[in-house]
Amino acid sequence: MQLNEFTQIAEEHVFLVKRFMERQADVLVETAHRLIRVLQGGGKILLFGNGGSAADAQHIAAEMVGRFQIERPGVPAISLTADSSTLTSIANDAGFEFVFARQIEALGRKGDAAIAISTSGNSINVIEGLRAARDKQMLTVALLGRDGGRAQDSADMALVVSGQKTSRIQEIHCLIGHMLCEAIEKELFLRRD
Repeated sequence: MQLNEFTQIAEEHVFLVKRFMERQADVLVETAHRLIRVLQGGGKILLFGNGGSAADAQHIAAEMVGRFQIERPGVPAISLTADSSTLTSIANDAGFEFVFARQIEALGRKGDAAIAISTSGNSINVIEGLRAARDKQMLTVALLGRDGGRAQDSADMALVVSGQKTSRIQEIHCLIGHMLCEAIEKELFLRRD
Protein backbone atom coordinates (compact mmCIF):
# COMPACT_ATOMS: atom_id res chain seq x y z
CA MET A 1 0.00 0.00 0.00
CA GLN A 2 1.06 3.53 -0.70
CA LEU A 3 0.89 6.53 1.63
CA ASN A 4 -2.14 7.94 -0.18
CA GLU A 5 -4.05 4.71 0.52
CA PHE A 6 -3.30 4.94 4.24
CA THR A 7 -4.31 8.60 4.14
CA GLN A 8 -7.59 7.64 2.49
CA ILE A 9 -8.33 5.13 5.28
CA ALA A 10 -7.62 7.77 7.93
CA GLU A 11 -9.81 10.31 6.14
CA GLU A 12 -12.66 7.81 5.91
CA HIS A 13 -12.34 7.17 9.64
CA VAL A 14 -12.43 10.89 10.47
CA PHE A 15 -15.41 11.40 8.15
CA LEU A 16 -17.39 8.63 9.89
CA VAL A 17 -16.56 9.98 13.35
CA LYS A 18 -17.74 13.46 12.37
CA ARG A 19 -20.90 12.12 10.73
CA PHE A 20 -21.67 9.94 13.76
CA MET A 21 -21.28 12.90 16.12
CA GLU A 22 -23.41 15.16 13.90
CA ARG A 23 -26.21 12.62 13.73
CA GLN A 24 -26.04 10.87 17.08
CA ALA A 25 -24.36 13.08 19.68
CA ASP A 26 -27.61 13.55 21.60
CA VAL A 27 -28.23 9.79 21.65
CA LEU A 28 -24.67 9.20 22.85
CA VAL A 29 -25.05 11.69 25.70
CA GLU A 30 -28.42 10.20 26.73
CA THR A 31 -26.96 6.69 26.56
CA ALA A 32 -24.12 7.70 28.88
CA HIS A 33 -26.56 9.28 31.34
CA ARG A 34 -28.79 6.22 31.32
CA LEU A 35 -25.86 3.83 31.86
CA ILE A 36 -24.64 5.98 34.73
CA ARG A 37 -28.12 5.82 36.32
CA VAL A 38 -28.06 2.02 35.98
CA LEU A 39 -24.75 1.87 37.82
CA GLN A 40 -25.82 4.42 40.47
CA GLY A 41 -28.88 2.23 41.08
CA GLY A 42 -26.75 -0.83 41.80
CA GLY A 43 -27.12 -2.42 38.36
CA LYS A 44 -24.51 -4.01 36.16
CA ILE A 45 -23.73 -3.93 32.45
CA LEU A 46 -23.77 -7.06 30.28
CA LEU A 47 -22.01 -6.77 26.89
CA PHE A 48 -22.08 -9.07 23.87
CA GLY A 49 -21.44 -9.42 20.14
CA ASN A 50 -19.90 -11.74 17.55
CA GLY A 51 -16.37 -11.86 16.13
CA GLY A 52 -14.68 -8.46 16.34
CA SER A 53 -17.71 -7.18 18.21
CA ALA A 54 -17.18 -9.95 20.79
CA ALA A 55 -13.65 -8.63 21.24
CA ASP A 56 -15.08 -5.11 21.62
CA ALA A 57 -17.49 -6.37 24.29
CA GLN A 58 -14.59 -7.88 26.22
CA HIS A 59 -12.51 -4.74 25.75
CA ILE A 60 -15.21 -2.41 27.11
CA ALA A 61 -16.00 -4.75 30.02
CA ALA A 62 -12.28 -4.88 30.89
CA GLU A 63 -12.05 -1.07 30.88
CA MET A 64 -15.00 -0.90 33.27
CA VAL A 65 -14.03 -3.68 35.65
CA GLY A 66 -10.32 -2.88 35.71
CA ARG A 67 -9.71 0.76 35.01
CA PHE A 68 -9.96 3.16 32.13
CA GLN A 69 -7.98 6.34 32.85
CA ILE A 70 -7.96 6.63 36.63
CA GLU A 71 -7.46 4.41 39.64
CA ARG A 72 -10.92 3.76 41.08
CA PRO A 73 -13.16 0.90 42.24
CA GLY A 74 -14.33 -1.53 39.57
CA VAL A 75 -17.53 -0.94 37.64
CA PRO A 76 -19.74 -4.06 37.40
CA ALA A 77 -19.59 -5.22 33.78
CA ILE A 78 -19.55 -8.70 32.25
CA SER A 79 -18.73 -9.71 28.71
CA LEU A 80 -21.02 -12.58 27.70
CA THR A 81 -18.51 -13.57 25.01
CA ALA A 82 -15.64 -14.58 27.29
CA ASP A 83 -16.82 -17.93 28.72
CA SER A 84 -16.22 -20.54 26.03
CA SER A 85 -17.74 -23.38 28.08
CA THR A 86 -21.00 -21.50 28.57
CA LEU A 87 -21.10 -20.32 24.95
CA THR A 88 -20.49 -23.76 23.50
CA SER A 89 -22.86 -25.58 25.84
CA ILE A 90 -25.72 -23.18 25.01
CA ALA A 91 -24.91 -23.32 21.29
CA ASN A 92 -24.82 -27.12 21.40
CA ASP A 93 -27.93 -27.63 23.52
CA ALA A 94 -30.22 -24.74 22.53
CA GLY A 95 -28.71 -23.29 19.36
CA PHE A 96 -26.25 -20.50 18.59
CA GLU A 97 -29.08 -17.98 18.31
CA PHE A 98 -29.59 -18.25 22.10
CA VAL A 99 -25.98 -17.94 23.36
CA PHE A 100 -26.58 -14.41 24.67
CA ALA A 101 -30.28 -14.63 25.54
CA ARG A 102 -29.72 -17.60 27.86
CA GLN A 103 -26.89 -15.83 29.69
CA ILE A 104 -29.03 -12.71 30.08
CA GLU A 105 -31.84 -14.90 31.40
CA ALA A 106 -29.43 -16.27 34.02
CA LEU A 107 -27.41 -13.15 34.88
CA GLY A 108 -29.56 -10.14 34.01
CA ARG A 109 -31.86 -8.39 36.45
CA LYS A 110 -34.37 -5.59 36.21
CA GLY A 111 -32.38 -2.37 36.41
CA ASP A 112 -29.28 -3.78 34.68
CA ALA A 113 -28.14 -2.75 31.20
CA ALA A 114 -27.30 -4.80 28.12
CA ILE A 115 -24.95 -3.44 25.46
CA ALA A 116 -25.16 -5.32 22.16
CA ILE A 117 -22.52 -4.73 19.50
CA SER A 118 -23.14 -5.67 15.85
CA THR A 119 -21.76 -4.12 12.68
CA SER A 120 -24.74 -5.37 10.64
CA GLY A 121 -27.45 -5.16 13.29
CA ASN A 122 -28.90 -8.37 11.88
CA SER A 123 -27.24 -11.13 13.93
CA ILE A 124 -30.02 -13.32 15.31
CA ASN A 125 -28.18 -14.08 18.56
CA VAL A 126 -27.67 -10.36 19.19
CA ILE A 127 -31.35 -9.62 18.51
CA GLU A 128 -32.41 -12.50 20.80
CA GLY A 129 -30.07 -11.16 23.49
CA LEU A 130 -31.66 -7.71 23.26
CA ARG A 131 -35.14 -9.24 23.42
CA ALA A 132 -34.21 -11.24 26.51
CA ALA A 133 -32.85 -8.08 28.15
CA ARG A 134 -36.06 -6.20 27.36
CA ASP A 135 -38.07 -9.07 28.87
CA LYS A 136 -36.00 -8.59 32.04
CA GLN A 137 -36.75 -4.84 31.98
CA MET A 138 -33.11 -3.98 31.45
CA LEU A 139 -31.87 -0.90 29.61
CA THR A 140 -30.95 -2.04 26.09
CA VAL A 141 -28.19 -0.29 24.16
CA ALA A 142 -27.00 -1.30 20.69
CA LEU A 143 -23.81 -0.22 18.94
CA LEU A 144 -24.65 -0.87 15.30
CA GLY A 145 -23.42 -0.19 11.79
CA ARG A 146 -24.72 0.43 8.27
CA ASP A 147 -28.47 1.19 8.55
CA GLY A 148 -28.78 -0.26 12.06
CA GLY A 149 -30.41 -3.47 10.90
CA ARG A 150 -33.18 -5.22 12.78
CA ALA A 151 -31.43 -4.92 16.15
CA GLN A 152 -32.20 -1.22 16.47
CA ASP A 153 -35.90 -2.06 16.94
CA SER A 154 -35.01 -4.10 20.04
CA ALA A 155 -32.85 -1.40 21.64
CA ASP A 156 -33.87 1.51 23.84
CA MET A 157 -30.77 3.38 22.65
CA ALA A 158 -29.33 2.66 19.18
CA LEU A 159 -25.94 4.17 18.31
CA VAL A 160 -25.58 3.61 14.57
CA VAL A 161 -22.32 4.18 12.69
CA SER A 162 -23.65 4.63 9.17
CA GLY A 163 -20.60 3.35 7.31
CA GLN A 164 -20.44 0.30 5.07
CA LYS A 165 -17.03 -1.18 5.92
CA THR A 166 -16.94 -3.46 8.95
CA SER A 167 -13.43 -2.30 9.89
CA ARG A 168 -14.38 1.38 9.98
CA ILE A 169 -17.60 0.62 11.92
CA GLN A 170 -15.62 -1.36 14.50
CA GLU A 171 -13.14 1.49 14.90
CA ILE A 172 -15.96 3.88 15.74
CA HIS A 173 -17.57 1.31 18.07
CA CYS A 174 -14.29 1.23 19.99
CA LEU A 175 -14.31 5.03 20.20
CA ILE A 176 -17.93 4.99 21.43
CA GLY A 177 -17.00 2.41 24.06
CA HIS A 178 -14.12 4.57 25.25
CA MET A 179 -16.35 7.67 25.38
CA LEU A 180 -18.92 5.79 27.48
CA CYS A 181 -16.18 4.51 29.82
CA GLU A 182 -14.81 8.02 30.25
CA ALA A 183 -18.26 9.46 30.97
CA ILE A 184 -18.93 6.74 33.56
CA GLU A 185 -15.56 7.23 35.24
CA LYS A 186 -15.92 11.00 35.42
CA GLU A 187 -19.48 10.93 36.72
CA LEU A 188 -19.08 8.14 39.26
CA PHE A 189 -15.57 8.86 40.53
CA LEU A 190 -14.45 12.41 39.72
CA ARG A 191 -17.53 14.62 40.15
CA ARG A 192 -17.49 16.52 43.42
CA ASP A 193 -20.85 18.35 42.97
